[in-house]
Amino acid sequence: MSELAIRSALLDAHGFVHGFSLRTGGVSEGPFASLNLARTVGDDPAAVEENGRRFRAALGGATVYEVSQVHGRAVVEVTEADAVADVRRREADGLVTRVSGWAVAVRTADCVPILLADPETGAVAAVHAGWRGVASGILEPAFARLGGAPLAAIGPHIRLASFEVGPEVAEAIEAAAPGVEVTERREPRPHVDLAAAVRAQLEGLGARAIDDVGGDTYADAARFFSHRRDAGRTGRHLSAIVAR
Repeated sequence: MSELAIRSALLDAHGFVHGFSLRTGGVSEGPFASLNLARTVGDDPAAVEENGRRFRAALGGATVYEVSQVHGRAVVEVTEADAVADVRRREADGLVTRVSGWAVAVRTADCVPILLADPETGAVAAVHAGWRGVASGILEPAFARLGGAPLAAIGPHIRLASFEVGPEVAEAIEAAAPGVEVTERREPRPHVDLAAAVRAQLEGLGARAIDDVGGDTYADAARFFSHRRDAGRTGRHLSAIVAR
């Protein structure tokens, strides 16, 4: 799976099939080259379908569930009664499932993807956390729906050196991670460390262990799509995890 995705050693060690997709290994062209996994960015639908087939195959052929992401705080649970197309129409930024062999996934192109797994029950969650999601505390409802003390893996996203923000965004992130150094005061504007804020929230909610797989989506154009770097004309990654 190395050509298609990055894996977490922590989740691997506990037997969870998962992956944070790279931009390599697909068939899309131009600004979407090559493993774009989003249907709504202007890419050729046939290319997106083939990319999705390859990514699902790398997950062992799992059924993959996504939602319509809105930078909010809602988290939905996927059950055996849910169809893929129906879940895709629901507005949320996190998914949980307990159905063995099913995968939940979130799309990103700078925001933070977080995969959660309960090693005792096999239940899993995928969370999309942009700065608004971090500020609003989306991990709290994800933990509440998942239950237990899960393992957590933080995926590739825009990192401190690249994430220049306005003072109001810096203040919102600081308020969401009190007592943690998440801002560097630079000129002309501050830079924010989303990974530090997410890690602080995971620790506060009782995560059993945390793994950050690394990767700066903005700085590494060879491996990652970046909405900010490419002014919105770019592909999207999928970060997915399969329930045991």
